[in-house]
Amino acid sequence: MTPDIHHRIESMKSGLTLPLISAPMFLVSSPAMVIESARAGIIGSFPSLNARTVEDLEAWLDEITSALAADQIAVPWAINLIVHRSNKRFGSDLDLTVKYQVPIVISALGSPRSVVEAVHSYGGLVFADVNSVAFARKAAEAGADGLILVSAGAGGHTGQMTGFSFVPAVRAFFDGPVVLAGGIVDGRGVRAAEALGADFAYMGTRFIATEESLASDEYRQMLIDGTIDDIILSPYFTGVPANYLLPSVKQAGIDPAELAKPNPQISFDNPDARAKAWKDIWSAGQGLGSIQKVQAISALVAELKREYDAAS
Repeated sequence: MTPDIHHRIESMKSGLTLPLISAPMFLVSSPAMVIESARAGIIGSFPSLNARTVEDLEAWLDEITSALAADQIAVPWAINLIVHRSNKRFGSDLDLTVKYQVPIVISALGSPRSVVEAVHSYGGLVFADVNSVAFARKAAEAGADGLILVSAGAGGHTGQMTGFSFVPAVRAFFDGPVVLAGGIVDGRGVRAAEALGADFAYMGTRFIATEESLASDEYRQMLIDGTIDDIILSPYFTGVPANYLLPSVKQAGIDPAELAKPNPQISFDNPDARAKAWKDIWSAGQGLGSIQKVQAISALVAELKREYDAAS
């Protein structure tokens, strides 16, 4: 980690309630989630493609920046850009990211190289989403400022390594900011991520069941009712292994026995097929059993903070 990055990360963490990023979740994360996360003192994020059009994305970015400026909140926030060649909006979404100077850009499904120069031009940071040591090494070589280590147990597209092995393996060659993702369910998990050597924890599933998320009431209730036995790992819907809610699979009329192999009719390069999969089949990570109710982000963060402090 360069002295400049080290200083920026330490300064960033000092202004947070706890070192936590609310993960960007497709069709779930909203401007309200980003704003309320910042108000609660954590880093909020959203995928650019959650805004249906480029015009919608600009409206979202204006809403977020205006609200935080009005409240004089300096907590950073992030946008998630899909850098895979199938994302036809990549160029226009990156242009808006630069226009609104989003503090952190989370690159996913490809090399961060394509966004580094643009984001660095206004002083932003690029964190690359990776799910293996090989991809982490490539992202670091491509100029990523930080690495988000997606470990086993994460909701949606997931990794195969545990955080206990992933973090030290990456720390062997990377001294920049590290974010640990995968099955982190409470404030104790956030504290544990730091103990492993990560700078931040990444939490998604707990934030689906918040008042500010775009998830339907049925989706939220399925999370509350669910247990770890309701999580299924499958490559069926996108061609890449991901964790889904089994009840939503059955609800869609799909035989769970079919999920052991990819669906030959769905290509990872087909964004329309991917979007339909996430719309009809709901994802969740292994933190599923920790969700007892729907609550405001402010209340959830306060709960996580109490647990984090108690684990010191």
